[in-house]
Amino acid sequence: MARTCLVVDDSRVVRKVARRILESNGVAVIEADDGQAALNACREQLPDCVLLDWNMPVMDGLAFLRALRQEFGPDNPTVVFCTTENDFDHIETAMLNGAQEYIMKPFDEDILTGKLAQVGLL
Repeated sequence: MARTCLVVDDSRVVRKVARRILESNGVAVIEADDGQAALNACREQLPDCVLLDWNMPVMDGLAFLRALRQEFGPDNPTVVFCTTENDFDHIETAMLNGAQEYIMKPFDEDILTGKLAQVGLL
């Protein structure tokens, strides 16, 4: 069965780029445009991995991550933050709240597939 990745970003362009890269690497993609929609998607079908934006309307990435970990535990699914927020405080906060990895926008296929290989998705 194919691995699944939930791509959570309020940018349709970012979701489309991530989808193209992931699907070309054999990963099934689910999309959500904010944290609340992502949490609902996880309740329907828990993905293997979440590619998570930080700044979104309704529920931001950090609030989603905290809710996800509270509801589903500390390890699953794997969460990779994907954001323009690149200062150490943001990275540390993400990791302390249960993210496994962190990548910067803009990303390309090599960056994304490299990180996903590190966390065991590819």
